[in-house]
Amino acid sequence: MIYQKLKDIQSDLFSGKLTLPELVGQYLKTIEENTHLNAFLEVFSEEAKIRAIEVESKLSAGNAGKLAGMVIGIKDNICYKDHRVSASSKILDGFVSEYSSTVVERLLEQDAIIIGRLNCDEFAMGASNENSAFGPVLNFADSTRVSGGSSGGAAVSVQAGMCLASLGSDTGGSIRQPASFCGLYGFKPTYGKISRWGLIAYASSFDIIGPITQSIEDMQLLMDVIAGPDDYDATASQVKSESFSEFLLENKKHKFAYIKETLEADGVESAVKEATEKLIEKLKSEGHMVEPISFDLLPSLIPVYYTLTTAEASSNLSRFAGMHYGFRSNSAVDLETTIKNSRSEGFGPEVKRRIMLGTFVLSAGYYDAYYSKAQKVRRLVQDRTASIFESYDFILSPTSPTTAFKIGEKSDNPIAMYLADIFTVHANIAGVPALTIPNGVDSNGMPIGFQIMANSGEDAKLLSLAKSLF
Repeated sequence: MIYQKLKDIQSDLFSGKLTLPELVGQYLKTIEENTHLNAFLEVFSEEAKIRAIEVESKLSAGNAGKLAGMVIGIKDNICYKDHRVSASSKILDGFVSEYSSTVVERLLEQDAIIIGRLNCDEFAMGASNENSAFGPVLNFADSTRVSGGSSGGAAVSVQAGMCLASLGSDTGGSIRQPASFCGLYGFKPTYGKISRWGLIAYASSFDIIGPITQSIEDMQLLMDVIAGPDDYDATASQVKSESFSEFLLENKKHKFAYIKETLEADGVESAVKEATEKLIEKLKSEGHMVEPISFDLLPSLIPVYYTLTTAEASSNLSRFAGMHYGFRSNSAVDLETTIKNSRSEGFGPEVKRRIMLGTFVLSAGYYDAYYSKAQKVRRLVQDRTASIFESYDFILSPTSPTTAFKIGEKSDNPIAMYLADIFTVHANIAGVPALTIPNGVDSNGMPIGFQIMANSGEDAKLLSLAKSLF
């Protein structure tokens, strides 16, 4: 049986229809049957079996945590003590984490079972999971198509029933876009809502950890566990997080704005446009106010995003030099060749491209022209977004202009690949929460996603809305 909600698993566990070791065994069997999808880089088989017995005893004693029965995978850029983590890069070959990320510690405290680490685009840089040093992740709905990125393994593992839920990271859409491509719920929280301690950094002022699930209820449960202040992360909000599961949405008709340019752009597939318009009409028919708005900064979002994130990446990734840990070139003969050769051989093409772009925009003579200007536009985006929320409760758009494309279709065109994030980067630039929900399929049976953004800090309100209306 393929479970879609934790409450159904727990119901069967408490009634005796199922044991936790049996459940883990089912997931391990499903993983084995779907190794061709390349979602997992490592499966913690024996560890998961042992932990299943431990949590089972807690269930029998009546003192198990709220996530008892949840089998979850973690993206390969989230640290787990005494386990390998590589950010799907050769540069971290053989590296074993000496500590656990805050989110992992909180999952384990509530008796979740972590079943493995999941493939992703190298250092979370990509929109298709074709940039991994360990090969692409294939879409379970059609293995000739991409899973989305960068959290492709996190999405496909849930899509194919290899675990109940997963944790990914979202810098510019890396949770929402693959969740959309795989017909799942994917959530990017407000920046600072979840600690980044133990997340291998790509762009520190954009990165955020979030869940991918098959239901809003499980997403709310996960957010209850992983959100909240953390002394190890200075950017984490110090405000105690509200209860996501218990948040009650105000019983009223809501005001929605949809960005009309997201439906008028040339690159938006007709099936995506039609599905989005259909859902907008459904909201109107239920009495909600849904109005089109213009967001003239939309064409600036991708340039701003890639200017700022590559700049931060060039700094963050400077620590990977073949000196202290991970990959070291066999051709190195001195300090200079150790650094040059290790980085040249250890990083993949896309990571090297972004490091070079970031170094360029930060260089003397170009800093003001690119990086400084991008920061100013980022502020404009934040202010403009805040002004929209003065008149509307939520902002709507497609999650992605297309459904999952063919593997290799955009590999030779970085600009076309970057444009896959055109609707998702908005939330990261503005720092607001955003959720993708399943919205039907196209003529090829590929899932379509619908994105909802809320004002900063209104994460619980956004998930409650999705649970009540969709």
